[in-house]
Amino acid sequence: METYKNCQSCGMPLSRDEHGGGTEANGTKSNKYCSHCYQNGAFTMPDITSDEMKEKVKGKIKEFGFPGFLAGLFTRNIHKLERWK
Repeated sequence: METYKNCQSCGMPLSRDEHGGGTEANGTKSNKYCSHCYQNGAFTMPDITSDEMKEKVKGKIKEFGFPGFLAGLFTRNIHKLERWK
């Protein structure tokens, strides 16, 4: 089983997840997705597109006080994550 450093849906470092990661249907921790994207074995936003996720994450990064160019840099590869393949 592969171990991921970043959520394979939004790109957030899993080490920064305040809940330690998302959860599978059986209650175990997901090693692939964060708690914001994945709970109880399902995506919290099942109909979101990779472009919409990119915009959502950019907004969150800016909320934390990062400049726009960094938000763009951090989100440029979201479409390459496992969920979007």
